[in-house]
Amino acid sequence: MLIVASVVGAGIFFTPTQVATLLPQASLILLAWLVGAGLSLAGALANAELGAMFPRAGGDYVYLREGLHPAAGFLVGWLSFFAIYAGTIAALALILGDAMARAFGLGERGELFFASLIIVLCSALNVRGVRVGARVNNLTSGLKIAALLAFVALAATVGEGSFAPWLSDATAGSAIGDRVATGTTIGWTSFGAALSPVLFSYLGWNASVYVASEIRDPQRNVPLSLFMGLGLCTAIYLLVNVIYLYALTPAEMIAAEDAGEAAARSLFGDMGGRWVSAFVLISVIGTLNATVLVGPRIAYAMALDGLFFGAADRVHDGFHTPNVAIWLQAGVSIALVAFLDSFPKALDFTVFGIVLATSADVLALFVLRRRRPDLPRPYRAWGYPWLPAIYVAANLGVGAALIVSSPRECLITMGLLILGLVIYWALALSRPDRPLRKRS
Repeated sequence: MLIVASVVGAGIFFTPTQVATLLPQASLILLAWLVGAGLSLAGALANAELGAMFPRAGGDYVYLREGLHPAAGFLVGWLSFFAIYAGTIAALALILGDAMARAFGLGERGELFFASLIIVLCSALNVRGVRVGARVNNLTSGLKIAALLAFVALAATVGEGSFAPWLSDATAGSAIGDRVATGTTIGWTSFGAALSPVLFSYLGWNASVYVASEIRDPQRNVPLSLFMGLGLCTAIYLLVNVIYLYALTPAEMIAAEDAGEAAARSLFGDMGGRWVSAFVLISVIGTLNATVLVGPRIAYAMALDGLFFGAADRVHDGFHTPNVAIWLQAGVSIALVAFLDSFPKALDFTVFGIVLATSADVLALFVLRRRRPDLPRPYRAWGYPWLPAIYVAANLGVGAALIVSSPRECLITMGLLILGLVIYWALALSRPDRPLRKRS
């Protein structure tokens, strides 16, 4: 449920528009979502082995520290905390802030205020304990699954739609390189760029590895959570995208800001659109809460090793949660709300970070298999070494496409990495006699 809460949020409603803009063909749209699921599964296979080997807080920070070098662990932890998790929190909070500001007739300042307030409230909730946050995640995840399945069932039985507009000559092609009605050619760069919003929508498939130290029987339950959670999310995404294609024409899909609302309005009228709009906000709140729960464990694990702000390794006396790391994440996310003033800008910034961090994870698996074959492995990655290698190669291709299509956001991410490297060496030079304390 933590993975479902982390994955199924704003993406399935807001990113189909961007995918359709880049790939205005039904077959390629569904192929992109399948490829995104396949890439996430390949990453999940590697993370299942790593998570069962190192059932500790911190996730990929721990894997790279153990497999490559403390500097590599620091950089991926730094990137995950500041770009992936804080960036995602900022993006989701902006969606909610915009909706609330419009409801109260306020402008941009109102949007920023409500976005910041939502971050503070979710952070306060998670300070009170993992059980409290988990209960909220379970509740919102159950509501998401039920509502999306009901949406699919009702659309298929009583909704009025058609696949005909997508099957016309102008959009019937299915191969990369086909020309569409606009006269443009769909190339590999377009397909790679379309994977950016798709991969963002799958973000969170590895959420359980970051809280492995707080999961019962992690050697068994971490791998199970990855596969069951991702499988459920993939099935939901494919079903919902089929309904979008049934409800909306290509032009309507591209023009829609919220594909879920537009599809419901087309199928069921204005009342259906309003109900789905309300559900979208509930779904985003659930994902925001799950992201707030997971992200601080990265800073907490790094602080335990003396590679983050010292106070970030403190645990609340009563609730036993990393409260300082939670509030630190809240502060960074609020700062990003002001800097990343729109959802699309935050998307490519975050996805490029995902590509770098998860590729590094899988490289750590290769190194650990070679250097430390004696480590206990309760789960061994299926398809090794081919599937992990395909995962790395595909992610590098997506990263290259993002550099071409969104150079500014990628440069910001690279600048963040360089800053992290400078800070790491500054910390190392200031504490030459202090070895890393692997207590996480």
